[in-house]
Amino acid sequence: MEADPNRPVRSRRVRGAVAGLVAAFAGLAVAQLVTAVARPEAAPVTAVGGAAVDLTPTAVREWAIGLFGSADKAALALGIVLVLAVAAGLTGLLAVRSLPAGVAVTAAFGLVGAAAALSRPEASWRDALPSLAGALASAGVLWLLVTAARRPRPAGAPAEGAWTVDRRGFGRLVGAVVAGSALAGLVGRRLGAHGSAGATASRASLVLPPPAVPAPPVPAGADLRVPGLGPFITPARDFYRVDTALVVPRVDADTWRLRIHGEGVSRPLTLDLRELLARPLAEHDVTLTCVSNEVGGPYAGNARWLGAPLAELLREAGVRPPSEGGPADQIVARSVDGMTLGTPVETVMDGRAALLAVGMNGAPLPFAHGFPVRMVVPGLYGYVSACKWLTELRLTTFAAYDAYWVRRSWAARAPVKTQSRIDTPRPYAGLAPGRVAVAGVAWAQHRGISRVEVRVDGGPWREARLGTADGADTWRQWVWVWDAAPGPHTLEVRATDGTGAVQTDVRSGTVPDGATGLHRVDVRVKALGGTPGGAPGP
Repeated sequence: MEADPNRPVRSRRVRGAVAGLVAAFAGLAVAQLVTAVARPEAAPVTAVGGAAVDLTPTAVREWAIGLFGSADKAALALGIVLVLAVAAGLTGLLAVRSLPAGVAVTAAFGLVGAAAALSRPEASWRDALPSLAGALASAGVLWLLVTAARRPRPAGAPAEGAWTVDRRGFGRLVGAVVAGSALAGLVGRRLGAHGSAGATASRASLVLPPPAVPAPPVPAGADLRVPGLGPFITPARDFYRVDTALVVPRVDADTWRLRIHGEGVSRPLTLDLRELLARPLAEHDVTLTCVSNEVGGPYAGNARWLGAPLAELLREAGVRPPSEGGPADQIVARSVDGMTLGTPVETVMDGRAALLAVGMNGAPLPFAHGFPVRMVVPGLYGYVSACKWLTELRLTTFAAYDAYWVRRSWAARAPVKTQSRIDTPRPYAGLAPGRVAVAGVAWAQHRGISRVEVRVDGGPWREARLGTADGADTWRQWVWVWDAAPGPHTLEVRATDGTGAVQTDVRSGTVPDGATGLHRVDVRVKALGGTPGGAPGP
């Protein structure tokens, strides 16, 4: 049989692509190992992902949240890995043609990762080490594999076969590198887990004191217990999470500190968790809402929070609100990962239940929701009030400083807008004719909900039955019983807040200060014979 003259070329390309992928894997594994001496945010994929979030236009980020929900960070990390895999394969192909060029490209990727790590808030020089070490390892492995995969052309061989592949030796070397890299990555993960063991242990051993001001029991009738409608109190595991942290910070409660300082602070404070827990704590039921929540969206949750009243702490520090002549009108809250959120001083000190929360639904805060301490301010969207993993409160002015999201086209002040949502029936549900429970939730934190109405196919508004109110800072469940006739139908809901203002039907997006409009759900009611409404029976 005549030999295929193109086979050496194809083999060379395949081995080059494999060499590039294996080299990238080795680099990431070594970077994971070195991350143990830096911090989790310094890992190359995490650092590049964080920089990508910072650089992503607001519209694109909102699209990603709408598409992937709270899995947006996992989708971003997966996307980065896929792009890196493609780039690694192409770099391997380049290295087969010009090994120095391939190595140079690998080094360039390392420099990009290091620059991304150093650009992150709270970065130190150590944060560059994982990407640099990973690039060095990747370049070394690429050089080794490409060199081992080639041997000089035997005398008299055609020019097309200038390099041939030692398949067996190459395969053994690839296997050894993959095994060694996997071991390095596993050790790195174990070391990282060991580094966060103190934080895990500190949370496990934390016993929350009883509140000096306990919340009253959830009133009877607040939870309507309608099938398809979630519970009145959202379990922590089901509570929405929208933030920029690709790696959830794991803060050791024993080393945590909070600093309060800035304009108008005559007595700066630095507190540890023990000192914060020794203060009289208060317990409140509060619904939190994300500004990225589209009309009818899932990014709202209701929980029982335990914490120190924030206004009292500010008063101790000598802070006066602007209405009393204080010079600062903004509190800039800073997270351990450098995130900044700006909150109006006047709002925090107007008597509402603004907390430095340490507990959620009777337990210490979960790591994903801000352990050991986060802010909770009823009536404001989370991006201006709900800083997680809190470490600093700095008093300043809105004129002097723009927090993270304000620099990205969001409004500096963002009171929660009145919203209502249909949770059941689900969109496009097929329903049996007759009595159907239409139910959902409505919220207007710190104003409360006084009325919810539902209409069908643009007809008259019908008043729904409200669950018992649990104060003005939580959502209210509602239900309306509909006598459903066969055919396609559109259900709509609107709410009226505690001031008498009716929810607007003007549709707008989330930017710059929250979505507006009425939630609509399309359903189809089956005919009596069991066929879809509007279709003839058998």
